[in-house]
Amino acid sequence: MGTPSAASALTRPRRLVPGDRVAVVATSGPIDPDRLRAGCELLRGWGLEPVVGAHVLGAHPRLGHFSGTDAERAADFEQAWRDPSIAAVITARGGYGAQRMVDLVDWAALRDCPPKVLVGFSDVTVLHALVARELGLVSLYGPMAASAAFVGDAPTAEHLRRTLFEPETVLTLTGPEAGPLVPGRARGTTVGGCAAVLASDLGTPTAPTSYTGGILLLEDVNEYPYRIDRILTQLIRSGALDGIHGVALGSWEGCGNPERVRDVLLDRLAPLGVPVLWELGFGHAPSTITVPLGVAAVLDADAGTLTLEQPALA
Repeated sequence: MGTPSAASALTRPRRLVPGDRVAVVATSGPIDPDRLRAGCELLRGWGLEPVVGAHVLGAHPRLGHFSGTDAERAADFEQAWRDPSIAAVITARGGYGAQRMVDLVDWAALRDCPPKVLVGFSDVTVLHALVARELGLVSLYGPMAASAAFVGDAPTAEHLRRTLFEPETVLTLTGPEAGPLVPGRARGTTVGGCAAVLASDLGTPTAPTSYTGGILLLEDVNEYPYRIDRILTQLIRSGALDGIHGVALGSWEGCGNPERVRDVLLDRLAPLGVPVLWELGFGHAPSTITVPLGVAAVLDADAGTLTLEQPALA
């Protein structure tokens, strides 16, 4: 099994237009009803029709860290994808749980469905990898419908809106703190996501074993520097990072002293011999950008930019 997106070109789903129906599903943790309402109102303000999954506000009978049972979460995701009237599937939040439901999805059946956009980050990383590998689609690592950043930070919501409706306007991605951790310039296909999820998925039947040719996106939240060291060491020792062309780092919110985090990242990533861009501005931060996965891009660490070679959506 190779990398899901660096080895070959993926299909770009079409951009959204006013009047599109978009599914909101919960694949992981429990959902705040007030944030869900606020997120759906924001989507309606864009001219979209949000369709909330049957179990989004559900609960696991015993495990309170899930929005429903594994089967219920998988069913909501699969039903949304198989509905021909749905143009995009937007996850409600991350947390934990996507890895428990992905094997219950009939991916073979989803291959016959029209291409659509997947939006989400954090725990949704495992779904991004499978949408690329099983369905051959570009997806969007961006804010979720019931997340604090989406409903509470206007620039976060606006960047996602432009990526969905006007993707040609967000070809050059950067952040206020973006700059070189390891200088240089590289071209590759965007892959990756939440570092802890990438590491914990290694060795499973659904995980990529290599990101060869990729610009690897990495970010995380609430992981102390020694845990980040352990995560990166596992990714390196597994061979998954062999052949990557560059690394774009996102937010490390709640991970302790930023200088210690930076030191760990430099110590582990510099020996790879590829450019590393510090703090592109995506991930778990209070204000975040949307980054497409599965598109060709040029990473310029010195300039602090990741430039897409074509719009994320067709």
